[in-house]
Amino acid sequence: MKARLEQVAHTRSGDKGNTSNIAVFAYEPALYPLLKEQLTAERFKAFHREAITGEVLRYEAENLHALNFVAHGALGGGVSRSLSLDNYGKALSAAILGFELDVPEELAPLLRERAPA
Repeated sequence: MKARLEQVAHTRSGDKGNTSNIAVFAYEPALYPLLKEQLTAERFKAFHREAITGEVLRYEAENLHALNFVAHGALGGGVSRSLSLDNYGKALSAAILGFELDVPEELAPLLRERAPA
């Protein structure tokens, strides 16, 4: 079945200069392997299209069931230099919650309900 990342994990973000740091935390330890397998640095960058112009690095925090993405060239030259508010780290972390994952049916009970529109 397909599920949006918001049903599997939550995010936190920060930014410094022209680099955004986005952490993705699985709601349940059993969901973490799905994140590791499907949310790669390449897919993360592709999801954000041209908003990220530089390299994206992914770090695994096994003990936290989290992935940390460091996206270079993600803030239009830097928060204080850019007129593009959509590129701030918080906007990028909120957007990635729409990323779709393939989730086995047996893990469906662990998914969170989608937020009302």
